[in-house]
Amino acid sequence: MRGSFDLRHKVAATLFGLLLLFGSSWTIVADEKKPLTAILVTARSHLRDSSFADSQVLVMNNLGASPVGVIVNRPTQIPVSRLFPDLKSLAKVRERLYFGGPVDLESVWFLFRATKRQEHAMEELDGVYISANRALLRQLLGRAKPMDGLRIFIGHAGWGPGQLEAEISRGEWTVHRAEPDAIFNGKSDHPWPSPDPQGPTT
Repeated sequence: MRGSFDLRHKVAATLFGLLLLFGSSWTIVADEKKPLTAILVTARSHLRDSSFADSQVLVMNNLGASPVGVIVNRPTQIPVSRLFPDLKSLAKVRERLYFGGPVDLESVWFLFRATKRQEHAMEELDGVYISANRALLRQLLGRAKPMDGLRIFIGHAGWGPGQLEAEISRGEWTVHRAEPDAIFNGKSDHPWPSPDPQGPTT
């Protein structure tokens, strides 16, 4: 329907504006005492919330009181170069930002691989860290291969206490072991906003 078609494109346009205005840094509240028990969950195709249909979400337990995650297979149309227009080397980068989830769309988070502990980042899997530190992201994007082992997200996903467990028990999600290759090399064939199957109507 025309209304839903327009809404998705208005949201996408809003994201472009937010990226031009984002602050000097972003914060993640983390608990370094919790063990690394990240999981990868896959949503069934038909969910009431279209943001999650067919999505794969890396769910982490050490970023707050309740599970927090990022959708890893929903690329947007927004190029990575939009984050730092002054980094001319990014003009050649084809990778896009990912829709991490419907929560806090003005935030920018990123997952990256590293061989040693990183400042301003939390380890979620062996050798895989998450951060929302702007200076660190700029440093990574300044490398010779800026997107090597790096994925950037707008927004994130979140659940209340016991909510995700209940959804899993109802069969809305299937649970998988979280593997770095599934995050960085997995298929990303579910773009966001998703196309309207009926297209716009007049």
